[in-house]
Amino acid sequence: MPAIAASRLRPVTAPAGLLLAVAAALLPLPAHAAGGGTGDVADALKKGPVYVDPRATDQLPKPAAEALAKKIKDAGKPVFVAVLPESAEYPKSSVLKDVRSLTGISGVYAIRLGDGFNAGADRRVMSRNSVDNLVGAVRRSSPGNAQAELNSFVDQALEQAKGKAPGSWAGEGSGGGSSAATGLLVGGGVIVAGGAGAYALFRRAKKKREERERAELDALRVVVDEDITAFGEELDRLVFSPSEPSATDAMREDYARALDAYDKAKEQMAAATTPQDVQPVTETLGEGRFALATLAARRSGAPLPERRVPCFFDPRHGPSTEDVQWAPMGGAPRPVPACAADAVRVKAGDEPDSRMVHTDNGPQPYWNAGPAYAPWAGGYFGGAGGILGGLLVGTMLGGLLSAPSAFAAPDFAGPENLPGGGEFTGSDFNPSDFSGGFGGGFGADAGSDFGGGDW
Repeated sequence: MPAIAASRLRPVTAPAGLLLAVAAALLPLPAHAAGGGTGDVADALKKGPVYVDPRATDQLPKPAAEALAKKIKDAGKPVFVAVLPESAEYPKSSVLKDVRSLTGISGVYAIRLGDGFNAGADRRVMSRNSVDNLVGAVRRSSPGNAQAELNSFVDQALEQAKGKAPGSWAGEGSGGGSSAATGLLVGGGVIVAGGAGAYALFRRAKKKREERERAELDALRVVVDEDITAFGEELDRLVFSPSEPSATDAMREDYARALDAYDKAKEQMAAATTPQDVQPVTETLGEGRFALATLAARRSGAPLPERRVPCFFDPRHGPSTEDVQWAPMGGAPRPVPACAADAVRVKAGDEPDSRMVHTDNGPQPYWNAGPAYAPWAGGYFGGAGGILGGLLVGTMLGGLLSAPSAFAAPDFAGPENLPGGGEFTGSDFNPSDFSGGFGGGFGADAGSDFGGGDW
């Protein structure tokens, strides 16, 4: 046999030190571990579902922590719990996001920090609304009782969380002895090889998602640049000088807001790197057009406009003035916000002046142009949590917005490319899903990403 062929068939022998390290990593660790910052918390959560800082054992004693860990392991769901003291190494504003990032596993993360409680979850594992509502309910039902609070949250999260427990939690010892050690060594080699293959698949899926997002962002740039240009032309046509004798302070403020919105929208679009970055751009343009409408009313002596969303048919028309009954092709009628001109057209039975965008099938109204336009429309109309989902029932974009994952940053790539709960993603996750802090106005029903907590 040629030397090269023989070398290819020769068994690969891992160094003894590497095999021992693999075996050690697979051995179970207790629910309690030494404290030392978010890095230690993450290391412990990779090996088991519950971590209690030694300084916080009064909140969750060892027997209670072990029972909670067993409950989670038995359920086989990716739910992580950390009980921490208030201290400098656990920053209130970022501890939730930092723990998720350093642990690197998609799942539901609940943290008790001193007397505060909050949680976050990757959207593919548990929806933002579910986490938000559950955190608020738990806090109201078990105020000041850490054990009751954590068990109540975990019980509900285990029923709702999608995915499976991470493989790094496996490895309960059975019988000890050399045979058990040998099993760990062999199993460790298999897990390492399998993990490498899984990571390669994840990298390919991530690359595919990034390519798709780049294409979507390129399409959105065309539409948003048109919006910004149209708004700039409105400002150029405006015959108003802040120094003219009839100008009031209120008029000058409206004018300044419009100019600021124009500059801000350009800066936001220049900095956009993902399709979701477009949503704040169109939010800014909507604010700017409302400022212009208010300025026009002040100058003419007309009543100030009601604070309404932009015209549904084309947000470049400015704020809507009324709701009209309208139906998309093949759909049922529903009330939609329209500008005065489009309201007249619809009532007369004519077609509204709809915003058309380019697609592979030729020009289409934006609501029939596919998922890439969801962030663009969401900025004008409030996204899936606003009125847009109801307006678009029965349309292509409406189908997307009706999904629980609407507007989740990775979800536009398609669920087939996303890691499920309990899978390794590293720090590649939507940071807004873990954006809670320990203070600054998160009331029980504030409606924030992780409202209901007191962080």
